[in-house]
Amino acid sequence: MRAVVIDAVRAQPEVRDVAEPSAPPHGVVVQVRATGLCRSDWHAWAGHDEIAWPHVPGHELAGVVAAVGEGVRRWRTGDRVTVPFVCGCGRCDWCRAGDAQVCPAQEQPGFTHWGSFAEYVALHAADTNLVAVPEHVDFATAAGLGCRFATAYRALAARARVAEGEWVTVLGAGGVGLSAVMIARALGGRVIAVDRNPEALARARELGAEHALRADGTDVPEAVADLTGGGSHVAVDAVGSEQTCADAVLSLRRRGRHVQIGLLPPVEGHPRVPMARVIGWELDLLGSHGMAAADYPAMISLIEQGALQPQRLIERTIGLDAAAALLPVFDRATPAGITMIDPAL
Repeated sequence: MRAVVIDAVRAQPEVRDVAEPSAPPHGVVVQVRATGLCRSDWHAWAGHDEIAWPHVPGHELAGVVAAVGEGVRRWRTGDRVTVPFVCGCGRCDWCRAGDAQVCPAQEQPGFTHWGSFAEYVALHAADTNLVAVPEHVDFATAAGLGCRFATAYRALAARARVAEGEWVTVLGAGGVGLSAVMIARALGGRVIAVDRNPEALARARELGAEHALRADGTDVPEAVADLTGGGSHVAVDAVGSEQTCADAVLSLRRRGRHVQIGLLPPVEGHPRVPMARVIGWELDLLGSHGMAAADYPAMISLIEQGALQPQRLIERTIGLDAAAALLPVFDRATPAGITMIDPAL
């Protein structure tokens, strides 16, 4: 099969012919019909995760089951499926409780094993992790759910518990940030989007943001306080940098809730967060690490009803060769939405 292969940290990705995967016990092989290019893939390429090289990235995917391993009960070849980027083991207390996203023995395609920037990908514990894709939901839309959209949905609906009329400030208007804008608005929130890219901010307004702030040259916490009369109820760092995390925390009103969904690489050993404000204003700091397959039905139901429209987030679709060229510079790219990969192109 054709796949994007990386030989070492920060090496130039190349499209090569490699062996097709075999279905592991209790797992499946999926023919990839769509897979998203995400900032998390760039973090893996840049060496911010423990990766065994050579490596095939890719963790947001949808496709068709091509092979079924021993012990799989619920799935057959030909089934249309997607999968969360965190795949639980299916055996531990967390998986049995429906919290596979924090499974201690989790697998992550594109991180712990070869991922979906390829024609086929192997997935583990299929009965725990696979999610059926309805016929009228296209593969690109389904692939977009696996990381950015599902992470934003759980962050706002289950972790921050956004309520009607609350102010929600979203730092970063890339794929996960725009997902957060759309979901916060659907939950009844009043949204402020912050980004450096004017095109991304225009897209955020189209998706329901009430205000759009340019990050460059703006005192973001002060601007948010002015717009909201004292600060946001909920803030989301959808980028993952020291500056965006601090701006998000400092944008909150007293007793506000911060959700960190952008990966935050350490600075001099640890991320630096304005903890004096957290303590003095009794702020809640919440992490959100994707969403278990068990929680997908409620989200998919909203998509089927038209209340959520993740397909509006897809900006462009490219092939594997273009993905290999784009991955090393994706931290500097300014897409106003999600970049999707079709391995058949």
